[in-house]
Amino acid sequence: MALDHYQYLAAGAADVIVGPVLCGLAVVILAAFVCGRVAERMGQPAVMGEIVAGLALGPTVLGLLPGNPTEALFPAGIRPYLSVLAQVGLALFMFGVGSRVDPSHLRGAGRQVAAISLSSMVLPFGLGAGLGVAIHPWIGGLHAVPHGRLGFILFMGTAMSITAFPVLARIVTDRGLHKHRIGAMALACAALQDILAWCVLAVVIVVVSTGDPWVLARMLLWSAAFVVGLGWVVRPGLRRLFDGTRDWSSSPAFIHAVLLTGLLLSAWATNAIGLHAVFGAFAFGMVMPRERIDAVAPQVPERIEQTSLLLLPVFFTVTGLSVNFSGLGGHGLIMVAAVVVVACVGKFGGAAGAALLTGASRRDAAALGVLMNTRGLTELIILNVGLQLGVLDARSFTAMVIMALVTTLMAGPLLQRLYPAGVEAPALQPTVRVR
Repeated sequence: MALDHYQYLAAGAADVIVGPVLCGLAVVILAAFVCGRVAERMGQPAVMGEIVAGLALGPTVLGLLPGNPTEALFPAGIRPYLSVLAQVGLALFMFGVGSRVDPSHLRGAGRQVAAISLSSMVLPFGLGAGLGVAIHPWIGGLHAVPHGRLGFILFMGTAMSITAFPVLARIVTDRGLHKHRIGAMALACAALQDILAWCVLAVVIVVVSTGDPWVLARMLLWSAAFVVGLGWVVRPGLRRLFDGTRDWSSSPAFIHAVLLTGLLLSAWATNAIGLHAVFGAFAFGMVMPRERIDAVAPQVPERIEQTSLLLLPVFFTVTGLSVNFSGLGGHGLIMVAAVVVVACVGKFGGAAGAALLTGASRRDAAALGVLMNTRGLTELIILNVGLQLGVLDARSFTAMVIMALVTTLMAGPLLQRLYPAGVEAPALQPTVRVR
């Protein structure tokens, strides 16, 4: 019997796969561009428009139209291929995020950064874990996951404690706050939180992925060996490789090839360990000798970032295909309201409260609370990890995606109220350094 079109797709026939994948990519890129420009006109970062575009291409909006255009554009047979492209885009993006995090800059910010960072992680983690206990009976499918209940509770706490460093940096820069003390403080806090949050998530993944203590110990040992290898072998090796004493060592093409190879191998390594590929790419970005590369080939990291920006809309679309607002139901709507309230109270209360206790003015404390409440792309990455692990079901995933959108979209308007046009933010102090 002859196979129909979608059976060919499922069978992986290359000549049938290429066309639908190319058509889907074209739609994704066009929709992301249009929605990104609309978002910028509305005073939001372009990435927020791209996220909305990805969600709109899923069953929530496009899938409701007659004929289900979502299924026609993104049939089940091509979705694995789109997921691979999305994972490559994420790896490239997280490499860029890691390369911009400079822990040495945190030393000059002092105890205020440490207090705000820890408080705006601990409080939302506790509230998120408590919410996880409350709504766990509504979550389906966790019986198939080792430590399903514990994993869900820990994951909810981790997801609530995230701050999106890249989106926050874009908001701060767009509003000119990077030249002022409040912007520098927010960036320093977000940088520290990025490091802490990924470490906590790694522990949660290890706990969820296995119920065998020996397997757990092996994953932890391999993870520690990976981090030590990056810090004590890879970073010094890259410094010597890019020292510029040989003509080929300062070639942009050579540096580009080495960095791409390194980040992809690092992503593969953490994936093989049992963590997610984004951990390896992020860690490799952190150990990259940025000062050496900036001196001889500063355009290389920008090229990698541009490539990631081309593929990220695919990730948003893959995420959107798993989000269905119409499937929330009564419990789902309660869940959405609960996660939004808990997310805002935890992040705003933790950051603003710690800022007030360490000497910040009320307006500065409120601005820090608003900024630390942005979640955006980083939250979506973590939520997708939870969905892949089976920690989240479709309804809780949708609720958490809505929370990520709401908490990020509200940042711009709230900052405008705190610092209207013509009102200067506090000047940047020399003790707070931002890369």
